[in-house]
Amino acid sequence: MSKNKNNKPIWKTRIKKDNTNLFKKIGSSLSVDKRLFIEDIEGSIVHVEMLFKQKIINFKIKNKIVWGLNRIKNEIIKKKFIYNENLEDIHMNIENRLFQLIGEDAGFIHTARSRNDQVITDLKIWLKKATKEIVGNLNLTIKNILKSADKNIETIMPGFTHLKNAQPVSFAHYLLAYVEMFTRDKKKFNYNLENLNENPLGVAALTGTSFNIDRFYTTKKLKFTKPTKNSIDTVSDRDFVIDFLYSCSRCSIHISRIAEEFIIWNSDGFDLIKLSDKIVTGSSIMPQKKNPDLLEYLRGKSGNSFGNLFSMLTILKGLPLSYFKDLQDDKEIVFKANETLNNSIKILNEVLKNFSPNKKKMLELANTGYITATDLADYLVKNHQMSFRKAYEITSKIINYAEKKKKKLNELNILELKKIEPKLTEKVLKVFDLKYSINSKKSYGGTSFYNIKKMITKHKRA
Repeated sequence: MSKNKNNKPIWKTRIKKDNTNLFKKIGSSLSVDKRLFIEDIEGSIVHVEMLFKQKIINFKIKNKIVWGLNRIKNEIIKKKFIYNENLEDIHMNIENRLFQLIGEDAGFIHTARSRNDQVITDLKIWLKKATKEIVGNLNLTIKNILKSADKNIETIMPGFTHLKNAQPVSFAHYLLAYVEMFTRDKKKFNYNLENLNENPLGVAALTGTSFNIDRFYTTKKLKFTKPTKNSIDTVSDRDFVIDFLYSCSRCSIHISRIAEEFIIWNSDGFDLIKLSDKIVTGSSIMPQKKNPDLLEYLRGKSGNSFGNLFSMLTILKGLPLSYFKDLQDDKEIVFKANETLNNSIKILNEVLKNFSPNKKKMLELANTGYITATDLADYLVKNHQMSFRKAYEITSKIINYAEKKKKKLNELNILELKKIEPKLTEKVLKVFDLKYSINSKKSYGGTSFYNIKKMITKHKRA
C-alpha cells in the first residue's frame, strides 16, 4: 500500500497543518505545467535507467518504474488520467499515480534528484522542441516572402524615408528586407539551442548528490551535449528563458513592422497593396469597409511579447541564489510567449499568401516626389567632375525650378536644365528613368534587378 494513499504531498510528514485554500491555489502550477508531462516522463525514465546502470536501484525496480511511467503517459495522452488538484504540479501528480500503480517502489524515482533539477530539465527539453517549431514556421514565412519577391522583381515602387518618397526601388527588394530580418531571427533561435543543450539533471536541489550518478549518461540519452558545470547556478539559472523571450520579442518587432507597413500600404491614402477577403473584416455600421484586422492583431501582439520578457527580467532582478518560488512563473510566461509568437507567425503566413501589390499605383506614386534627384546628383559627380555637395546644390535648384513649374523631373527638357547647369547634355535625361535608376544600384545589397535575382537564389538555397 502506498504511503501516498491520502493524496497528500510528500512533505506532509514534516508539515503537519494543511495550507489554506488560497495558498494552495496560488502555489499550484498544475494548470500550467500539465503540458510538460511528456518531457517529465521522458526525463524520469532516463533518470531511473541511469540509477540502474549505476547499481543504485535493481533491475526489478527499474522495470516497474519504467512500466508505470509509460502507462501514465498513455493515460494522459488518452485523457484517462485523473489529475489531483491537491498535488501542486504535474511532477507530483505523476509520482502519485506511480505509487498507485506499483506501490512503494515508486519512491525510488526521486533518488538523487530534486524537483529543482527535474523542472529545469523538463523545461529545457520542451523549449528545444518549441524553438525548432518556431524556426520551422519562420522558414515558411521566408519561403512565402521569397515567392512574392520572385514575382515582383520588376515591380517599381517608391522607397521611403520618414514615409516620404525617397528613391525608386523594386518591390521585391523591399520584401527581401524582411527576409533578412526573419533570417536573423532564425539564427538567434538556433543560437539559443546551444545554451539549451546543457543538461541540468543530476544537480539535485542545489549541491549535487552523494549518489554515484552518471550525468554524462543522462546527457547523452536526453540529447543534450554536456552537463551543467555548477549545481547552484543550474537550479537558479533562467538565462535560457530570457534568451527565448528576447528572441520572441525581437521576432515580434519584425512581425509588427511588416504588419504596420502593410496597414499603411493598404490604406486608402496609399493603396499600394490589396488584401484578399480571406484576411479582412467588415464594419458593424459602414457597409463599404474592409478592415485589416489581422494585421492590427499582429501589431498589437508585439506588446504581449515585450510584456513576457519584462516580467521574467523583473522576477530575476535581485533574486538571490539559488531556487525560489518566484521562478515558478517562468513556465507560464514561456508558454504564453511561445503561443503568441507561433500564432503571429502563422497569421503572417496567411497574410503573405493573400495579398497582392497594386503595381499601377506603385508606379504612379514612384513617379512623384522627385525621387530620381539623387541619381541626377550622382550623374553630375561622375560626368562633370563636381563634388557631391556642389552637385547636391545644383540638383536642389533644378528641383526648385520643377516644383515652381509644377513639372516632374522627367518632364523637364534639356533647355530648361541647361539654364541652371550649362554643362548638361541630353545624356542626363536617362537618369530620370525609374528602371535606369534602380538598375544603376549595382553595389552589393543594392536594389538592381540583377542583385535581387541573385539574392533570391541565394536565399532559396540557404
